[in-house]
Amino acid sequence: MANTKQAAKRHGQSLIRRDRNRYQISTLRGLLKRARAAVDAQDANASELVLKTTSALDKVASKGAIPAKRAARLKSRLMQRLNKSA
Repeated sequence: MANTKQAAKRHGQSLIRRDRNRYQISTLRGLLKRARAAVDAQDANASELVLKTTSALDKVASKGAIPAKRAARLKSRLMQRLNKSA
């Protein structure tokens, strides 16, 4: 339990941020899963899905939900997978 008004406010803010970050990360996980599956299946719209996923990675990283270097690593691995399958 928070002892001060400021601590209570900070706790509430952290809960809001946690929920927002969880939503963004879970959405991102789904996009990554669909993009990887499309690339592995050599789907026709795989490159379009990969571009959408890289955009989402940049957006989530810019908001601070995931570290920028993790986003860069995931984008790099996704592009390598796409180029290898082509």
